Amino acid sequence: MLAGKWTVAPLVALAALVTACGSTTSNHVEPGRAVTTDVRAEGGSARDVLTPVVVRATASPRPVLGTDGKVHLAYELVLTNVVSSSVTINSITARSGSRDLLALTGDDLKGHFKIFGQAAGTTTMTNGQSALVWLDVVRDEHASIPKTLTHTVDISVAQPQPPIVPATVSEPTPTIEVDRESPIVISSPLAGKRWLDGNSCCEVTPHRAAVNPINGSLWVPERFAIDYVQLDDQNRMFVGPVTDLASYHYFGADIHAVADGKIVSMTTDQPEQKPGANPTGLLIDQYGGNNVVQDIGDGHFAFYAHLQPDNPLKLKVGQKLKRSQVLGHLGNTGNTDSPHLHFHIMDSPNPLASNGLPFVIKSFTYRGNVVSDDNLQHAATTGIPFEIDPTGAGPRTKVSPLYRDLMDYPR
Repeated sequence: MLAGKWTVAPLVALAALVTACGSTTSNHVEPGRAVTTDVRAEGGSARDVLTPVVVRATASPRPVLGTDGKVHLAYELVLTNVVSSSVTINSITARSGSRDLLALTGDDLKGHFKIFGQAAGTTTMTNGQSALVWLDVVRDEHASIPKTLTHTVDISVAQPQPPIVPATVSEPTPTIEVDRESPIVISSPLAGKRWLDGNSCCEVTPHRAAVNPINGSLWVPERFAIDYVQLDDQNRMFVGPVTDLASYHYFGADIHAVADGKIVSMTTDQPEQKPGANPTGLLIDQYGGNNVVQDIGDGHFAFYAHLQPDNPLKLKVGQKLKRSQVLGHLGNTGNTDSPHLHFHIMDSPNPLASNGLPFVIKSFTYRGNVVSDDNLQHAATTGIPFEIDPTGAGPRTKVSPLYRDLMDYPR
């Protein structure tokens, strides 16, 4: 978990456990999902550039409209230092044609950059190390969406070897094609007022930072995942001891299917965890606690996690659910430190070995946004009211919730 962020543990955040090694890290990219081309100009007329840092994308970004009225292209780059010298990443610029769309430098870059196997906070990579960079290219709602993205990585080399490897290098990188497919439109998995999105896109929250090394490949299933908790009419998450499940008024809330589709897997036998601290000793397939995976069509799978134990609704694998049908109840099972619903859309039925896909919710009312990470963290651990900035509050149609949003969901 990233310091200063939401206390609810992500489903699984294993990026910090990946061991740095002296060769390029294996990165799974589903065919067609991260399309790149040669950095040379068409016809090969541009001069070749020796690039000490090799760059590739985890997936092609797919645009999604957020509650802020902006279109977000959230994606990640994997950087590998392939030379014998240490290198420092000074800046990363994303552009479309000649237009700069995003520039990460200084502390902003450090907050979006993490070397495998190390704590965040440095952009200096020793020989053979690999790192992840989280990007969010933001466009106005009615602005043109780029068809492709290119990047320039500016680096300093600790032991240059001019003229082949100078002390500073401005590296071009392969072109990334933008996925033009529209996000899937779903209903909310919850009903009622004051549901808080406490952990999701597009800042580098624990969900966005959760890059899983599963079966020898890297996966990013939680790119758009949400942790939902409900606030009371005084904007409190719990009243009473933080360790008592009864203190959370929304514990046991109905969880609804977000679309029509059959259940492809489910778990019902995981016990409730005591809130107030992260559990220990869980196996990797227990991180989601009791959960349901639903095939909602066109390569989209909905994942509902941390549900209450047992199966009072007598659901079965293979059973077809209708949109809005109750499929379980909000619990505190698996890798969680307080009751919440973990929800995301993915491109395979495997919650860990999959890539997260954007989605938009058909309709809801936006109440505002928690004023800061500090307030969110403090209120989530002490029970004081969250401070909500109501700027821009009102109805929303076919947009994606963003980190710290507070929403009312109809049913």
